[in-house]
Amino acid sequence: MAEDSDLEKTEQATPKRIEKAREDGDVPRSKELATVSVLLTMLVGIWASGAQLTQALKTNMAAGLTLPRNLVFEPGLLIVNISQNLGELLWAFLPLAGLVVFIAIASPVLLGGWNVSSKALIPKFNKLNPLSGIKNLVSKNAAMEFFKAVVKATLVGSVAFFVVAAEIDDVLMLPLLPVNEALTSTAYLILVTMIAITGSLVLIAAVDVPYQLWSYANKLKMTKQDVRQESKETEGNPEIKARIRLQQREMARRRMMAEIPNADVVVTNPTHYAVAIQYKNDSMRAPVVVAKGADAIALKIREIAAEHKVSVLESPKLARALYAHTDLGDAIPEALYAAVAEVLAYVYQMRIFKKDGGLQPRQPDVLEVPDELDPHALAGASA
Repeated sequence: MAEDSDLEKTEQATPKRIEKAREDGDVPRSKELATVSVLLTMLVGIWASGAQLTQALKTNMAAGLTLPRNLVFEPGLLIVNISQNLGELLWAFLPLAGLVVFIAIASPVLLGGWNVSSKALIPKFNKLNPLSGIKNLVSKNAAMEFFKAVVKATLVGSVAFFVVAAEIDDVLMLPLLPVNEALTSTAYLILVTMIAITGSLVLIAAVDVPYQLWSYANKLKMTKQDVRQESKETEGNPEIKARIRLQQREMARRRMMAEIPNADVVVTNPTHYAVAIQYKNDSMRAPVVVAKGADAIALKIREIAAEHKVSVLESPKLARALYAHTDLGDAIPEALYAAVAEVLAYVYQMRIFKKDGGLQPRQPDVLEVPDELDPHALAGASA
């Protein structure tokens, strides 16, 4: 049962899956939204330039119905005159036509955004397979498209019928009206019909856009196995990642060990913890932890310190506090300034004593370490 659930597409598409689909040219699109955008553009364009377009139509019709005497005897001039009239008419409609063409090209971007994919241009010969074609004809998507086409045709046809039926008297009167009045009435009827049809298509688009988004998201859904595989490909094989982390820890450990000879002192527990501290008066605001470790690593730190004659001071409470509250490269906590200052003062005095002799300094016995920084003290208090 678990294997069956892993093969069911129940997981939402990951960003990588969506990006791959876009690279393949697969983005959500709504034909209804594009159609409504074009129709709305035409309506706005006709409303904004209706007077100029009507005047151009009147002028062209008048010129077409006028036949000067010289054109009767010169067929060549007649063709030129017709061409000029058509050119002027096309020029008048060119801004509206250009705007409509632009919207027709740009409207698909409204859903899914702009997407250019060369992969979509690569021919796919499996689309020529008749069996694939038959499967597409009986698919759920084909059934939905057929249903939308039926609803759209029924809705648009019904709206157009009711609009014309409501204006039937004016339609029947058109042949009896003067030319100017008939043109105005015809333009009005066309505009009203377009507005009604566009309104019905807006309703269809309002339903189609959410459906297309849902269908696209549903199509890109992934199985749990797909998600795991993608995660493995993206983040790498867990075994390889573990090996890389191990190598990184080993490299960091080697770098840490290389810093021990530069330390001023190593504070120990004496066996469980070891913390190496370095302080440069001219470049450091406070002493810095350059190495730390527990158990086997602590032993290795002490060995390297002894090999390079780095001072080692036994202070269990201070060692535990430094180990628990600092990372490599961190300055020591302010609460430990006084204790570390005593340790460094002792180390510097020992260097002078070993070099010049004199009175041997006394090793600090009790260092001021707040109990709240000592893990053992906190564990004892909680117990």
